[in-house]
Amino acid sequence: MSSINPFKNSENNLVEQPTIKLFKELGWKTHNAFNEFESETSSLERNERSEIVLVSRLRSSLIKLNPSIPKECINEAIEEFTRDRSTMGSLKANEEIYKFLKDGMNINVQRDDGENYEKVFFIDWNNIENNDFLLVSQLWITGDYYTRRPDLIGFVNGIPLLLVELKSPTETAKSGFDDNITDYKDTIPQLFFYNAFIIISNGSESKIGSTSAGWEHYSEWKKINSEGEKGIISLDTLIKGTCEKKRLLDLIENYILFTSIEGKDVKILGKNHQYLGVGNALQALEDIENKEGRMGVFWHTQGSGKSVSMMFLSQKILRKKQGDWTFIIVTDRKELDEQIYKGFVDAGIVTEKEAHAETCKDLQKLLNENHRFVFTLIHKFRDETKTISKRENVIVIVDEAHRTQYDSLALNMRSTLPKASFIAFTGTPLISTEEKTKEVFGDYVSKYDFKQSVDDKATVPLFYENRIPELQIANENLNEEMEQIIEEAELDEEQMKKVERQFASNYKLITDDDRLEKISKDIVDHFMGRGNSGKAMVICIDKATAIKMYDKVHKHWNNYLKKIISEEQSETNIDLKKQLKTKIEFMKETDSAVVVSQSQNEIRDMKEKGLDILPHRERYNKEDLDTNFKNPEHPLRMVFVCAMWLTGFDVPSCSTLYLDKPMKNHTLMQAIARANRVHKNKVSGAIVDYIGVFRNLQKALSIYGAGDEGDSPIIDKAVLLKQLQQSVLEADKFCKNKKIDIKIIFQAESFKRIKLFDEAVEKIVGNEKDKKKYFSLVNHLWKMYKSILPEPKIKELKPQVLIYKIISKKINLLTPPVDVSEVMDKIDQLLEDSIDTSGYIIKEKDLKKRYVDLSKIDFDKLKDKFKKNKNTEAELLKNAVQEKIKKMVKINPSRIDFFDKLQKLIDNYNNNSINVEELFKLLTEFVNDLNEEDRRHFAEQLTEEELTVFDILTKPRIEMNDKDVKKVKKIAKTLLAKLKNEKITLDWRKHQASRASVKVAIKDALEQLPGCYKEIYDQKCKLLYQHVYENYFNPDQGTYA
Repeated sequence: MSSINPFKNSENNLVEQPTIKLFKELGWKTHNAFNEFESETSSLERNERSEIVLVSRLRSSLIKLNPSIPKECINEAIEEFTRDRSTMGSLKANEEIYKFLKDGMNINVQRDDGENYEKVFFIDWNNIENNDFLLVSQLWITGDYYTRRPDLIGFVNGIPLLLVELKSPTETAKSGFDDNITDYKDTIPQLFFYNAFIIISNGSESKIGSTSAGWEHYSEWKKINSEGEKGIISLDTLIKGTCEKKRLLDLIENYILFTSIEGKDVKILGKNHQYLGVGNALQALEDIENKEGRMGVFWHTQGSGKSVSMMFLSQKILRKKQGDWTFIIVTDRKELDEQIYKGFVDAGIVTEKEAHAETCKDLQKLLNENHRFVFTLIHKFRDETKTISKRENVIVIVDEAHRTQYDSLALNMRSTLPKASFIAFTGTPLISTEEKTKEVFGDYVSKYDFKQSVDDKATVPLFYENRIPELQIANENLNEEMEQIIEEAELDEEQMKKVERQFASNYKLITDDDRLEKISKDIVDHFMGRGNSGKAMVICIDKATAIKMYDKVHKHWNNYLKKIISEEQSETNIDLKKQLKTKIEFMKETDSAVVVSQSQNEIRDMKEKGLDILPHRERYNKEDLDTNFKNPEHPLRMVFVCAMWLTGFDVPSCSTLYLDKPMKNHTLMQAIARANRVHKNKVSGAIVDYIGVFRNLQKALSIYGAGDEGDSPIIDKAVLLKQLQQSVLEADKFCKNKKIDIKIIFQAESFKRIKLFDEAVEKIVGNEKDKKKYFSLVNHLWKMYKSILPEPKIKELKPQVLIYKIISKKINLLTPPVDVSEVMDKIDQLLEDSIDTSGYIIKEKDLKKRYVDLSKIDFDKLKDKFKKNKNTEAELLKNAVQEKIKKMVKINPSRIDFFDKLQKLIDNYNNNSINVEELFKLLTEFVNDLNEEDRRHFAEQLTEEELTVFDILTKPRIEMNDKDVKKVKKIAKTLLAKLKNEKITLDWRKHQASRASVKVAIKDALEQLPGCYKEIYDQKCKLLYQHVYENYFNPDQGTYA
């Protein structure tokens, strides 16, 4: 909730008050701080609204938690803890504070026996009730230039660890992020220096996220505990699951990581499935003796944060379980080993010198040296069965423990480490042929399948598309037999030669030059016709085919580029020409690369096939293709692979997979998971199948990801097309009910079409519920349409979809934007937005016309326009009035009563207590009142700034004679001039002496007020100082600058 938010339907009664009650039931103290500064001292003992930490409560807690530390050292710790960190950046400041919270702060303590560094602890993580839990509602917070009032802030020992933003049930939870949280980060950034996590909810939809997370990384919390307990509604579940005192501190202490993803620093907060899964694994460790060292199998589907769960598990064991624990992290491939190691280092989990075991002897040596983490490959156990360590405080974490070669090697591993505990992390479940895996690790300790992940939005949905079916392989047995060999071989070079020998004719069919030619052209057409700009992977059967496909796609790419350059040169429509230029620029800058593993004699082998691998090998060795492809801003947008990067390689911005390789089971599931990662503005991932893996995909999903209901989480595009058709029917039904004929709009010519658009808008905006329903229908329909592109079958739906979208945009234009460029940025520059016969294009001048200067309204002309377009003109006037009030209240907060009057009008209209004619009449009267208020400073012979000070001193109304009123005006003028000329110096708010000087000046001036101010003198001093503090930042900066 921002500092000015008068349009709060039933947020307080339906959401906020029940939430406060729930926190009370969980043992929190609560306090409403709306009127915190009304009395002589702050009810929270703050000196300024800019203070984020409740210092008095922090001091009391530190004295209690650190009884042996002298008070002067406690004060020193508080000073360091609360110092200004604005130059560090919010996330770096948050990380530094988090380290203090988690591990304490070193303070130099003077003792009789000399100086010592001792720890000052801010939270008692082990004795929950030793801490002070306070939930504060409606706390005013002032930043450098703005004041805001978040809904709820949870303080632990005076530290604001929890932020809860609540919305009305009639608003989306996302609006809490878009409108409030993002604003707070700009206006009151100091709040986020201390924040552990953020909750946003409208009651029905509730999400939790970290300080740095974008909305796409906020997640639901569907279960309170591992038994699956749920609350009455989602907010009830989330709060009980995360804000119960013990869970809150557990989540903060053990499920937060600071790391780097795609070159960007981020803060990761554990998700519900990770929190519960790690908890189950900890319980298994408690009973490890009865389980004979088997901690279990941790099955969380690909893309749901499996490696992060490993980090949470290991760091929690190190903090909460006694003993000098060592973790052995085992993978089966060098690139996976390097990736996991890098992940642990980036997150600060591994801080010691790198400990990689190249042999079992190395492992034995490292275990004797008592390292915390050791990384190794499963193959090191190939011929080893002798015991290398009998330590009991060793935990072996095996990644993807399902591959064929794991069976015997895992048993060897158990033999060499007989006292160790073993846990397997996998993205796919165990099947009947992998019973030996259970012998080593035990049964499932946590399950989180593919469907659950999609339902929870931990991963995006995947859409399957079968392309050019006439080129599919007809021999059903071919795939089964080929996949088996490729699966077992894992694309070893010799094994691939075996494939070529045993299936020479079929292999030739897959690698047929004419077939590859057609597929490569189709890839270019599909890639450029998508509804998104995400990255893509082309998965080929082998190294040679990957190089061939690279060359062929490159050729067709250039042909496509030449074609649109020619189109752009001959295009006369300015907007279409601009769109083509954008497309040309995108194609020119787009880069692609071949990424394949090395092998002996690869130069000779490729030459025999007429291919040159050297340029690709040279590039791979010289450039950091890994980092470039992961970077969403880098122009490397397409890669050609056959085995590398198909497992353990996360590229959230990758949205499309072009499959042209027989695959099944784990390999297939691992491959398709490259496209299911969550990324900003990524609605879904696409699997484009050229080889015919759908039968195996269905089989794999039935084992690995369909959930209890058996519904596949991967949707065939044909099904999606039906869903789009159904959405179009629903939108059409809505429009017909409003007497809007989409077919007539489409058939109309230029000016006539524009008129029909305007009439459609008029019919929709007449009712707020109808307007919201229309937006909901169109937004859903538009996302689906974009997901299906470039499917040719949607051409017949395209005109309808685009007409719905244009009407939606026209409705949006009725709200006056704060800044034209800001609104223009929000309007998609979509190639598909052009309907040739439309003649309607949204231009900047259309937006400028939507600005309304209320003081210059010609109400006679407006009444004439109203007779023609009642709903549209009423909507425009209502929105213009809202914008006007916001500006007026920003200048003079005493005008807040105007908000209530306007809201009452709007509520009466929405409740059908008044019709649109009465609304328009009352709005015009209201505008007259606003204009009169806007000119009041002239009547009072004051400037706007002086009037604001005068209103603070005289409202609520005080009985005074004319002489006293003149005296108050003079004091307001004189005081304001003195403050601006003498007291408001550079960064005055950051210096205690400067702030004190302003307070003294205000008190001295207000002592001259008439006798009727005697009882309210302190209150007026405080209110006036708060006004100055919040609106005068520097001599040339502030609300009135």
